[in-house]
Amino acid sequence: MGTCQMTILVTSDVHGHVLPLNYGTNQPEASGLAKIATLIKCEKALNENLLIVDNGDSIQGTPLTYHYAKFQPHEPNPMMQIFNHLGYDAAIIGNHEFNYGLGLLEQAVRESRFPWLSANIVDSKTGEPHFGTPYIIKTFANGLRVGLLGLTTPYIPNWEKPDHIRGLRFDDAVACAKHWVKRLRKEEGVDLVVVSYHGGFERDLDTGEPVEALTGENQGYELCMEVDGIDVLLTGHQHQKIAGKAVNGVAVIQPGSFGACLGKVTVTLEKTPEGFRVQSKTSELLCVDDVEADADVVRLIAPYEEQTQRWLDQPIGRIEGDMRIDDPLAVRLKDHPLIEFINRVQMEAAGVDISNTALFDNQSPGFPPDVTMRSVVANYVYPNTLVVLRVTGRDIKAALERSATYFEIDEDGGVRVSDEFTAPKPQHYNYDMWEGIEYVLDIRRPKGDRVTKLNYKGKPVDPDGEYDVVMNNYRAAGGGNYHMYKGKPVVKDIPIDMSELIANYILKHKVIKAEADGNWQVVY
Repeated sequence: MGTCQMTILVTSDVHGHVLPLNYGTNQPEASGLAKIATLIKCEKALNENLLIVDNGDSIQGTPLTYHYAKFQPHEPNPMMQIFNHLGYDAAIIGNHEFNYGLGLLEQAVRESRFPWLSANIVDSKTGEPHFGTPYIIKTFANGLRVGLLGLTTPYIPNWEKPDHIRGLRFDDAVACAKHWVKRLRKEEGVDLVVVSYHGGFERDLDTGEPVEALTGENQGYELCMEVDGIDVLLTGHQHQKIAGKAVNGVAVIQPGSFGACLGKVTVTLEKTPEGFRVQSKTSELLCVDDVEADADVVRLIAPYEEQTQRWLDQPIGRIEGDMRIDDPLAVRLKDHPLIEFINRVQMEAAGVDISNTALFDNQSPGFPPDVTMRSVVANYVYPNTLVVLRVTGRDIKAALERSATYFEIDEDGGVRVSDEFTAPKPQHYNYDMWEGIEYVLDIRRPKGDRVTKLNYKGKPVDPDGEYDVVMNNYRAAGGGNYHMYKGKPVVKDIPIDMSELIANYILKHKVIKAEADGNWQVVY
C-alpha cells in the first residue's frame, strides 16, 4: 500500500541562547535558536509529516533569560514567543526550568500554544502529572498516528531549591515509561512511539558499560533496554552530540546544547491493511555553523535583547591588580584572586568565615580592570543563591576528598582532569575551592586519602566539631555527588542571586583588590 516518511525535529538544552552571540565577549558564536529557526523553517517546507519538540532546559541560561526573569516577568516569555512562532508541537520540562521558581515556569506553560509534557513529575497528593497530559498523539493527513511521551530526570530534588518544587514528586522515569508506553500501544493504538526524555545516557551506547555513577540521574540506556514499545528516544541534559545510533533497536539522538545543532530523526513506514509498520529509522544532527539567523526571530527578540544589552554594559566598579584568567587549570591548582573574591562575597553576604565555590567552566574570563554587569555574568553563569549549612569537620574533609577526585596524574607526571569530570559532559562546576580553612590536596595519593592538611584558624579541623559553611544552593542540596551535605541543618538561606550579590559588593566597595592569601594548594 506504499511507504511514507515522518520527520522528528528536536532541540534540547538551548538554555536561553537565541542570537548567535557570546554575551561574555559580545562576539559572534555559531549557536542559538535564531539559526535553528532557519533550519526548522527549511525542514517544514520539505516535510509533510513533521513533529517538532523541545526536550527541555530552554528558559534559563543566558543574560537574556536572566534579565527577563528578574526585570521583565510581566512581559511574555521570549522563549515561548519563539517556540510559538516556529510551531513547536510540544516541550518537555527540564531540570533548569525550575531555576526561577514554579511561578515563572507555569507562566511559560500558560503562554505556550503547545503542551508541556512530563509524565513522571506528578502532584505529590494526587499522583497525577502536574503539567497536565503526559503525552500527545499527533495524527497526520495520511492517518499515521504518532504518540509522544515526555519524561524528566527524576534527580531534580538533589539540586533544586525546595520552594521551587514544593508539592511535586519526581517518579522514576523507567517505571513511569513502562506504564505510559504500554498505554500508548495497547489503549491508544498509535503507530509510532516517541519518548522525549530530559536526561541522558548512564552507559556507553556500544558496550553498555557505565560511564557515570548509576544514581538515576540519567536513565536513557535503561529506557531503551527495559521499556518495550519505544521506537525513538530523544535525549538531552548531558549536552552531548549523539546521532546515527540505536540501542536495542531504539533510534536515539541528543542534539548538544545552546542551539548549536538541530536533531533530526527520519522514520520510513510502510502502510499495510493492519496499519503502519516501521521499515527504517535514521538520525542526524543539522549544525548551524554556516546558517543565517532567521530575521523573524531576531525581530521577536529585539526588545528583550536591547534592554539586556543596556543592563550588561552598566559600569559597576574597578579591579586593582589582575583578576583575569589565562589558564583555568592553574586556577584550580592554587588559590586565585577571582576565586578568593567570590568566596569573600559569599562570606560577607552570609556572615560566616568559611566558604566554597567553583570555577564553573573553562570559558570564564575573570574580571577586567573596568567591571560591568557583563563581566559578572560572564563569570557567574548560574542563578544560584546561597545557603549556610552547619557541617562537621568530617563532612568538610569528605567534601575536599570528593573535590580532589577532579585530578589525575598523567603519564608524564603532569596533572589532568579526571574523566569523571569531563565525560559524558564537562562538570568543572563540581570542583570546589575553599576560603576560611587551610588545606593541601596531594593528588599523588589514592583517591579518598588526598587531604594532607586541614586546619581552621591555625589548628587541625575537629572531625566532630561543627562549622558553618556558605555555599551555593546546588551544592547545599548535595548536587555533584556531595552527599555529605544532604540533610544537614540549614543555618541561613539567602534568596538573592549570586550575580546580584557580586554586583552589589562591587558597587559598595567600588575598587576591589585582586589578591589571594594562598590558604590552599594542590600538590602533584
